Amino acid sequence: MANPTTTNYTHTQEATQRPDVGLQDQFSAKRPAKTYRYDSSLDPALSWDENRDRELAEWLIGLVQRCATEGEAAVFAQPQAWLGGGVQVQSLKAAADLLKNLSKPFLNWAGKAERHQIAVPTVPLFVHERHSPKAILDGIKHRKAKGTTLDMFGDGGLDVTDKLDAYEHKGPWQNRMILGDSLQVMNSLLEFEGLGGQVQMVYMDPPYGVKFGSNFQPFVRKRDVTHGGDSDMTREPEMVKAYRDTWELGLHSYLTYLRDRLTLAKELLHESGSVFVQISEENIHHVRELLDEVFGHQNLAGQITFKKTGGQSSSLIPSIGDYLLWYAKDKGKLKYRQNFYRKEPGEEGAKQYNWVELADGSRRSMTSEEVESGNIPVGARIFQPYPLVSMGAAPKEQPFEWNGRTFYPSPNRHWSVTLDGLKRLAETDRLMAQGNTLRFINYLSDYPVSPITNIWTDTQTSGFASDKLYVVQTLPLVIQRCMLMCTDPGDLVLDPTCGSGTTAYVAEQWGRRWITCDTSRVPLALARQRLLTATFPYYELKNPQVGPVGGFEYKRRQNRKGEEVGGLVPHITLKSIANDEAPATEVLVDRPEVNSGVVRVAGPFVVEATIAPAQVVNDEPAAAAPAAAPQSLDDAIGAADAANGGLPLAVAEPAARYGDPATHIERMTQVLRQSKTLRLPGNRELVLADIRSMTDSDVLHAEGTDGEGNRIAVVFGPEDGAISSDVVFEAAREAYFLKFPSLYFFGFAIQAKARELLEDRAKLRVPCTYVTVTPDVAMSDLLKTSRASEIFSVTGLPDAVLRKTGKKNDEGATLYEVELFGLDIFNPATMEQEAIEGQNMPAWMLDTDYDGLSFYATQVFFPKTAAWDNLQKSLKAEFDPSVWAHLAGTVSEPFAVGPRQRVAVKVIDERGNELMRVLEVKA
Repeated sequence: MANPTTTNYTHTQEATQRPDVGLQDQFSAKRPAKTYRYDSSLDPALSWDENRDRELAEWLIGLVQRCATEGEAAVFAQPQAWLGGGVQVQSLKAAADLLKNLSKPFLNWAGKAERHQIAVPTVPLFVHERHSPKAILDGIKHRKAKGTTLDMFGDGGLDVTDKLDAYEHKGPWQNRMILGDSLQVMNSLLEFEGLGGQVQMVYMDPPYGVKFGSNFQPFVRKRDVTHGGDSDMTREPEMVKAYRDTWELGLHSYLTYLRDRLTLAKELLHESGSVFVQISEENIHHVRELLDEVFGHQNLAGQITFKKTGGQSSSLIPSIGDYLLWYAKDKGKLKYRQNFYRKEPGEEGAKQYNWVELADGSRRSMTSEEVESGNIPVGARIFQPYPLVSMGAAPKEQPFEWNGRTFYPSPNRHWSVTLDGLKRLAETDRLMAQGNTLRFINYLSDYPVSPITNIWTDTQTSGFASDKLYVVQTLPLVIQRCMLMCTDPGDLVLDPTCGSGTTAYVAEQWGRRWITCDTSRVPLALARQRLLTATFPYYELKNPQVGPVGGFEYKRRQNRKGEEVGGLVPHITLKSIANDEAPATEVLVDRPEVNSGVVRVAGPFVVEATIAPAQVVNDEPAAAAPAAAPQSLDDAIGAADAANGGLPLAVAEPAARYGDPATHIERMTQVLRQSKTLRLPGNRELVLADIRSMTDSDVLHAEGTDGEGNRIAVVFGPEDGAISSDVVFEAAREAYFLKFPSLYFFGFAIQAKARELLEDRAKLRVPCTYVTVTPDVAMSDLLKTSRASEIFSVTGLPDAVLRKTGKKNDEGATLYEVELFGLDIFNPATMEQEAIEGQNMPAWMLDTDYDGLSFYATQVFFPKTAAWDNLQKSLKAEFDPSVWAHLAGTVSEPFAVGPRQRVAVKVIDERGNELMRVLEVKA
């Protein structure tokens, strides 16, 4: 098969299609929160009256008693569901096992008893961006319009009317990068997409402890993070809520966080699937007990120790290792592929290989220099003299004559093979005498590999061996081994703790499908860059028509020294020679055949987010609002607690208050009262004052004054959604009518058209400012402290120009280019625009035919970086050097616009925020 210069793998499996973010206003499918109940247990001293599971236990006892009188077949003709929720039993054995589990000792922590079940919001996932490195390269090379490369993005080609019916259609698989709380993401995968039982491997790299400050990289280009420093503190709520020692409950919150996510991970796993949790010695004992509780101690597949980058300084013994806790969903059905490492004389697995057979047939011990260097004379073969006897005396003497001498097994031993087998060993020159003992000559090449054990000492790298993108980036080799042990090409891998995207990177390299998510935009921005600019070996496919799921090609190969370098190696044993049998063959899953003439890039992937439908103005607000609005934050929390089944929000996921506008607005108003400082460019601040709710307005939520005493109006965006154009227009109209000098929009996201409208002073007639919010209000009071200046920040709008180049492509279409000058940021303190230069942006990208639904990245730029260097080296002959200069700059490559005549410019700022502007093509 003739391979193109640049290609990627295409997965033939289909996936449920998710809605584009541009359709969020029209997306009306809602599902209730899903309740998950833990398989809880009692104190070793059974105290039924004091235990929260007394009713469950009594119900189980009742089932057992009914089986005794009615028979199991009658009782379990249909699965029996407990009215308390979250428990379904299908057999007498299952009921007895569950009842028995209730009496086992268990790990306890603060909040566990109150949180024996959780209600997780069932939120849809909206597609924000579509990426394809191959489409980017193809578009730049041929300078065609985007429409000719849609198939490279994995686009299913659905009509917009079909796209409105989200989750009802299947389409091509695209790998997935998701911004959102991993708990909500996993629940959405289960409830909206039915992915339960389809994930082959889950890899979790949570913080190793509650003081793991290095998980908080708040800037894309800054990796030096200090623990406890406010300047390095991210204000993204799940990052704080999940990891830091600012948690009110410390380790207890940490354990709750992990158990919630492990519970849903188990639901997603295939029956043969595996979960790996990377952890340090600080909390490995607690996390292992957690995994025992969720997966069952009987499903422990292994505890792996691996050497990390360097030892941590300590007044006691330095720690140079971390751990992997490996659990199976069902150990009896576990998928396992043995991994191997190459035997090296003197190293683990080959320490006894200290003899050498020279080219003339003579044999001698290896010198210490030969053992250390591995350099032996040309034509020589390394071997070990291997015992030929086994435990236990033979029933009679077993003399064996060889080279004029008679040999016997040593006392209380017998020959390991028959006398005929010994003769075959002699015929193949596999015998040698050491004194009166006969030995088998076992060449290193007979079995040149050893099975990998649970101690990995080759995973350490020096500080300069690899360039880390993220402050806690995991070594690819660690994840690679896990993946190759328990998955096959085409299998699905999930990482709910994305970081810099190492799991996604390794999965892409080895032809696995992947889903990864994170609650912070910074690691996702780094992961996006890493995947877009990566190159991978092209592993030959057994069946290119079905893609990676058909498997890779493996062959036996030897180098000039006769060493095995292919993916198939022999396993010659004493018995196979003695019995004249063909040797077994081992498959080295990490050595498939490589086509070195092909440059492989990442396949198509999408960026999604857990964003709810945008707020709609005058959409029956009276029906949605409670009869009496909460008058205080305490009232709001109490109302949300009651709606959440009595579970306190301080220890429960915010399922009840999700989608409750009144509760959300009250929380936001309270936070704004406490954290009145807006961060402006140049490290300056603007302090608001006298913040109070506006109860007589349908659109405006609060009012107050600025630093000079001028009145201001405030609008809060939806809890997990984007501010829409309707909201901006209606709010500005009402603010103008009420004679407010300025209007502030506080939101977690804003639609591109809404952002453009907000900047149009002529249409709105009132100065408007968009303020990015990091939603600490969602942290349910877990934070002890809050730094006001980190919660709100004024973000900018891309300052870019679209212009003709004066050239045409091969098809005669006019070519355009975009230049990014930077970000325009409105300073509400001075009422003036301020600029940040484009070259200081970590990344920016173009969609050259923006459809308003999702962003197709047709060109991606990383200014002042060497991100594209790997591709440049691999494709040196394919592209002019100026192309790579453009991709590392602020002026795009020439392109042809699509039929929509709209070009979208998206900029990623230093905190990972995405800022977009749409440019219209002028006639």
